[in-house]
Amino acid sequence: MKNNFNTIITSDQPVLVDFYADWCGPCKMLAPILKEVKKELKDTVKIIKIDVDKNQPLAAKYQVRGVPTMILFKNGKQVWRQSGVLQKNDIINIINSKQ
Repeated sequence: MKNNFNTIITSDQPVLVDFYADWCGPCKMLAPILKEVKKELKDTVKIIKIDVDKNQPLAAKYQVRGVPTMILFKNGKQVWRQSGVLQKNDIINIINSKQ
């Protein structure tokens, strides 16, 4: 996963990474919100989900202490991060401001 992850986040396109866990209630609330974000922004953003329990080294590398944590990457650089659930319009505004 690690090599693949680095390839994904180094694209010109913004990449929103959702660090989540299956047992996390707020993560379950965020999932449909992210689907709506993707539906609205289409190919202007890539959204990937990373299960912190299955990818502990990756979660540790990015110092994910709580879930859900969203990190936005552009050209491999972290340009924004937030823990917790945000509403669709807030996420869209953040992604658009980092384009």
